[in-house]
Amino acid sequence: MKRRFILILSLLALFAATPAFAQDAAATVQDNLNYVWTILAAVLVFFMQAGFALVEIGFTRAKNAVNIIMKNLMDVSVGGLVFYFIGFGLMFGTSAGGWIGTDGFMLSEIGDYSIEWSYTFFFFQAVFAATAATIVSGAVAERTAFNAYLIFSVIITALIYPVFGSWAWGSLFNGSGWLEDLGFIDFAGSTVVHSVGGWAALAGAIVVGPRVGKYVDGKPQTIKGHSLPLAALGVFILWMGWFGFNAGSTTTGDTSIALIALNTFLSAGAGATAAMIISWVTAGKPDGAVTLNGALAGLVGITAGCANLTPGFAILAGLIAGVIVHFSMILLEKVVDDAVGAVSVHGVVGAWGTLAAGLFDSAGFDIKVVGVQLLGIAAAFVWTFGVSFAVFKLIDLVIPLRVNGHLEEMGLDLHEHDAEAYPEFTASAGIG
Repeated sequence: MKRRFILILSLLALFAATPAFAQDAAATVQDNLNYVWTILAAVLVFFMQAGFALVEIGFTRAKNAVNIIMKNLMDVSVGGLVFYFIGFGLMFGTSAGGWIGTDGFMLSEIGDYSIEWSYTFFFFQAVFAATAATIVSGAVAERTAFNAYLIFSVIITALIYPVFGSWAWGSLFNGSGWLEDLGFIDFAGSTVVHSVGGWAALAGAIVVGPRVGKYVDGKPQTIKGHSLPLAALGVFILWMGWFGFNAGSTTTGDTSIALIALNTFLSAGAGATAAMIISWVTAGKPDGAVTLNGALAGLVGITAGCANLTPGFAILAGLIAGVIVHFSMILLEKVVDDAVGAVSVHGVVGAWGTLAAGLFDSAGFDIKVVGVQLLGIAAAFVWTFGVSFAVFKLIDLVIPLRVNGHLEEMGLDLHEHDAEAYPEFTASAGIG
């Protein structure tokens, strides 16, 4: 009888404890899933470097392909190291008045987070920093000295990107930012990543000057890239990576990623469609290069608002982005030689995407929210363009920023790297 009583009590205790055990198990599974999803998303964003490289190679001439590969490789290699030593702490360390992080360098201060989550979060943010840096590469392609470019790549990942990032995203780790305290919306980085990269690209393109032959009697001339198929492959890779870029910014493996992924997909398609139609109407034929940039514009345009727009507004944001990028590239080409359209795709459309996140907010229209979005857009431009312009000028004083005209005509691959991307078809055949 006594043994039966003890058995019954044990069974009751087990049943009573089961919900607690189940809850703990579910929490453990969710926590592990967050790690897996964030790392997987970071890998997708890392793979975007291949997409950027292919887009830039395809939109430029064959004689500069190796140079572009080297720049993109070093953006993520050196940039990742610099972000570990300096940039991460400035961006996510304990904030000094909401302006800049003061600790966390080399992950030395992790606050209440586990060391494993610190590793995971750093990896995800490091590939974002590399993305901002590599945007600059395309705009200054085909005439910029490799050593000078490397110096700027270090500075943007160590200082320029992290400082603005701390204003908008500092609280994602141990920091806080004055912009996010105002309610600034930029979920995955239309401004923090893309406009920062775009405005830095604008400064670089202005300081380095146009490519030889780009302007004749003040009128821009078309310098065709050597491989639209490579550029298209790059766009598809970027489109795929963008699902990690946007949905991964949840850093949580849950159902919230569904809307974000859908919005990302729809906006990209809308951007490509709008750009194709505009080029068809204005030029008489659907332009492949314009359409590809339209897809990228749609992706950039939804990045800020991917979590707070309905699918219908995501389509609208993408359509407008496709129109904006087309006319922005036409207007900018009159005064600035941007070899791949990086300033328009990332800088200008990044500003639009950030504004769209406020205009089309599913929580309802609020003029104060729109005002904060405009303030963030302006702050990004003033900080990034101003500092980048000064840095490029300073580099140019110490190390010539561009190669001379003869070496530019020869191609940066041979001059800078003693290599040819297509040795059977380039210099020996007289093809550039």
